[in-house]
Amino acid sequence: MKLESLSLVNFRNYEDAELQFSSGVNCLVGENGAGKTTVLDAIYYLSFCKSYFNAIDSQNIRYGEGYFLLQGRIERNGENDKLSCGVKSGQKKQFRRNDKEYTRLADHIGLYPSVIMTPNDIDLIKEGSEYRRKFIDSIISQYNRTYLDRLIDYNRVLLQRNNLLRYFSENRTWDEESLDIWDQQMIELGSFLHQERKSFVDAFIPTFSSFYKRISGNAEDVSLVYQSELSDGGYREKLKRHQERDRQLRRSNCGIHKDDLDFLIDEHPIRRFGSQGQQKTYLIALKLAQFAFIEKATGVKPLLLLDDIFDKIDDKRVSALLQLVSERTFGQIFISDTHEDRVPRMFEEITADVRIFRISKEAIDVIGETA
Repeated sequence: MKLESLSLVNFRNYEDAELQFSSGVNCLVGENGAGKTTVLDAIYYLSFCKSYFNAIDSQNIRYGEGYFLLQGRIERNGENDKLSCGVKSGQKKQFRRNDKEYTRLADHIGLYPSVIMTPNDIDLIKEGSEYRRKFIDSIISQYNRTYLDRLIDYNRVLLQRNNLLRYFSENRTWDEESLDIWDQQMIELGSFLHQERKSFVDAFIPTFSSFYKRISGNAEDVSLVYQSELSDGGYREKLKRHQERDRQLRRSNCGIHKDDLDFLIDEHPIRRFGSQGQQKTYLIALKLAQFAFIEKATGVKPLLLLDDIFDKIDDKRVSALLQLVSERTFGQIFISDTHEDRVPRMFEEITADVRIFRISKEAIDVIGETA
């Protein structure tokens, strides 16, 4: 798969910009705040119909303007497609493939997969379980449409169940039969999602561990542990047992929306016992394993988006990472960096197409190219 071109109009800090990409490595260099991350986010937008950094579409409109428009031309399996996303203030987002608008944005997910690494990924380690569930869901949803549909259904049912619990509280009433209607749907959907997540994590761990060992030079042992209340069965009994707590807190306290991943290094939580470099290496290994897993499941190499990945890892691990990238297993790559010569210098000995873009607030210029 290859993204051939990208056009941005009124997207974040860009009034109007267009880029033509190399099929190999595309380096985006420039100062902080120049707009490198914005370009990567625009590419992500065309894959997922949303921003990686700001879930509120209207907040991605350039200040003082009433809309933004993203367009891209992409080659996949020998076919050339045109993708476009338009957002106007106060109106529904419009997303089109070959000039045909989607009725459901979910139908687009997985057609043009991408994997992004950014400094924000540290939230996977530092923040709450919702970040790690989102990580699992974003991978499975790119190759399993049934999973995505049932995840959407589960979240709808969860919302309705929570609304009912709030209604009971506000009206000082209780109707267990009404609650049981939503419980039954949660059980059916949640049991399916739990099994898919478990199967995914079991298959994902060996690939993740392999990447970590290669980048770290076998410096540490790492692992992932899937935590779910459903692991020992008895979903209905657990819902019954949580009813009084649900009633008091006016929300559902049991289900796959509470699942989590434990990130371990040498059998200890990396959140507390890992150095900055170890945590960064862990995250990079997670994302490279995500790439490999999606490629194996779909037969398509995702776009690989690397935003400021060289911060807080030593030269040895940087070298190992670039060696992995240079093995031509990762398809089209987009890398941002604040140092104009660092990334191009790293790729000097790699026989791959490399195009270098200088990003500034005023313009985007191609300043170098190798083949």
